[in-house]
Amino acid sequence: MDFTFNQEQMQFADAIKRWVAKDYSFDERARIIASPAGVSGAAWAALAELGMTALPVPEPQGGFSGSAVDMFVVMQELGRGLVVEPYFATVLGAEFLKLAGGHEGGHGKLLEQVAAGELKLACALGERQSRHDLAAIATSAVLDANGYLINGRKSVVLHGAQAGSLIVSTRSSGAPRDQAGITLFVLPADTAGVTITDYRTLDGLRAADVQFDQVRVPASALLGAPGAGWDTLEAATDYGAGLLCFEALGAMETLFAATLEYLKTRTQFGAPIGKFQALQHRMADMFIHLEQARSMALLAAVKLDSSGPGNPAQRRRAVAAAKFRIGQAIKFIGQQAVQLHGGMGVTNELPAAHYFKRLTMIELTLGDSDHHLRRFMAQPEFAVDADA
Repeated sequence: MDFTFNQEQMQFADAIKRWVAKDYSFDERARIIASPAGVSGAAWAALAELGMTALPVPEPQGGFSGSAVDMFVVMQELGRGLVVEPYFATVLGAEFLKLAGGHEGGHGKLLEQVAAGELKLACALGERQSRHDLAAIATSAVLDANGYLINGRKSVVLHGAQAGSLIVSTRSSGAPRDQAGITLFVLPADTAGVTITDYRTLDGLRAADVQFDQVRVPASALLGAPGAGWDTLEAATDYGAGLLCFEALGAMETLFAATLEYLKTRTQFGAPIGKFQALQHRMADMFIHLEQARSMALLAAVKLDSSGPGNPAQRRRAVAAAKFRIGQAIKFIGQQAVQLHGGMGVTNELPAAHYFKRLTMIELTLGDSDHHLRRFMAQPEFAVDADA
C-alpha cells in the first residue's frame, strides 16, 4: 500500500520521537515501572503538552478531532518507545464518550478534561468468564427509583487504578451472552462501593480488578440508551484494537532493527553472525511479516475513518483482518528476535525481551488472533451455507 502522511501527522510523530529519545529512555522507563505508581506524572504532562491527549477529542471540547490515521502515527511512536503511560486506556475511554454522544451533551466536560490532560480514563469491560467475548457480561445494573445499582467484578482493567473515571459495561436485561441488554456507564473511580485492586502486568503496564458492590449511580451516568450499548461497545473496541495494531507495528519495527543490529555486531567463528545465510533467511521472513503487518494496519486506519456508522461490517472486517495478521506477525517476529539474540533475548537487561512481552500482551488484548479470525469468517460474505 502506497501511503504518505501529511505534514501535521509527521510533526506529531517527530515530536513524540524527540520526547522519547530525550526523556523516556529504556532506563527511565524501568525506573517508572519500578515506582509505586507504575506511571509518571511528568510523562503524562509531557504528552498533554505535546497535544497527544487533545488529538482524538472533538474540537468543541478543546481537541483536534484527530482521525484514526492521525492516531496511527502517535501509537506507532509510543510503541517504538515502549511507553507505559495510560494513554491507550484514556483514548479508548474517550472513544466511548464520543460514540455515545458525550461530546454533544452531559459528558462533554469529561472530554474537555481529557483534552487538557486533567483526566485519565479506564475501560472496565472484561470479566473472568468473558475471555474475548465482550457480550459475556455478568455485572448487573438494576434500575430503581433512585437510579441504577451496579454489582459485579471486572478483570484486567488496564490502568484502572490510575484512572479518574471508569467506563463500565453492564447487563440490564437478557441472557449472559446476548448483545441486547448491555448498558454502558461512566462513573468516577472513587464512587462508593467501587474497590480497585492494582497490579503490574507482564509487560510492565498496570491493570486492576474492579469490584462493584451496591454501587449507586444516577441515570445521568448512562452512556447512550439503556440496554442498547452493544453497537457502541463493539465500535469502540474495534477502534481500540486498531490502536493496538498501530502500537504493535512501532514495537515490531524497533525489535526488527535491534535484531538486525545485533546480527551485524555479534561475532562467531571470526565473523558477524549476520553473514550466515540461514540467519539472513530468517531476517528476510521477519521483514515480510513486518511489511504485511504495516499494510494491514494502514488499511485498518483508513477503514476506521471511512466506514462510518452506516457500514459497521466494513469496519469489523478490516479490524479483524488487521488484528489477526498482526497477531501472526507478533508471534513470528517476537519469537525469531528472541532466538536470534540467543540467551540475552530473554533477560530483562536487554530491550528485546521487553518488546516481546509488550507485543505478546497486545496480541491478547481486545481479542487474540483466533478470535479475530472467527470474527472475520463470520461476516456474511464468508458465511458457509450449512445446506450446501
